[in-house]
Amino acid sequence: MGKENDSVQVQQHAPIASKFPLNFWESMVASTVLLGFGLGLAGVYLTLPDSDYSFLKLPRTLEDLQLLRDNLEIYTSDYTAQVLVGYCMVYIFMQTFMIPGTVFMSLLAGALFGIFKGVALVVFTATAGASSCFFLSKIIGRPLLSSLWPEKLKFFQNQVARRRKSLLNYMLFLRLTPTLPNTFINFASPIMDVPYHIFFMATVIGLIPAAYVTVRAGLALGELQSIGDLYDFNSIATLFLIGIVSVTPTLMSKDE
Repeated sequence: MGKENDSVQVQQHAPIASKFPLNFWESMVASTVLLGFGLGLAGVYLTLPDSDYSFLKLPRTLEDLQLLRDNLEIYTSDYTAQVLVGYCMVYIFMQTFMIPGTVFMSLLAGALFGIFKGVALVVFTATAGASSCFFLSKIIGRPLLSSLWPEKLKFFQNQVARRRKSLLNYMLFLRLTPTLPNTFINFASPIMDVPYHIFFMATVIGLIPAAYVTVRAGLALGELQSIGDLYDFNSIATLFLIGIVSVTPTLMSKDE
């Protein structure tokens, strides 16, 4: 009876132990990266003048974003470097750890820096964040993906295996369409042995259309009633045309 009771207790406690998919060293790597971002943001914060920064938080609504825009406009001209570094670190941090809400950060780039600088900033930070997530996933990604998205992982694995010879085309297709979430693509690509140069090229090119639409909307932030307003007919048409232009060189090179 004692052995039976012991086996029952082990079975009861086993699921609890398996809920957290990372081992000690994987957890240490994630914690170290997280600490690095925290120290960097603290450094930026300490270089700003003494003031009330209660408005500094990740925006979750358009109202939060408008409040953040109104306050940051005061500092952007006099403390451009600090605002830029802080913006980049927050965006890359969110992409690295798959934190939702980067669409608000893209809108903020348009509101603060205009369309051309805003698009360049968003593409740079989004690509850097996706790359950071890519390399972090090489270390800790497999157990997390198997635990969080087993079905998506199996689908992505099958698609990548079928399209090895035209992988850049497929990765561009994923970036330009909502077939799979970008956060999942960032985290799953190294697990599926997608070469980094292909991942990088598809990310840079594929993010331009959405960045343009979102940054342009940020110029008229006060007119937005909801995030759904980003995707009116004109925006969708613009996104489609830019997407075709972006993918055409790859298609032409494939034919050659």
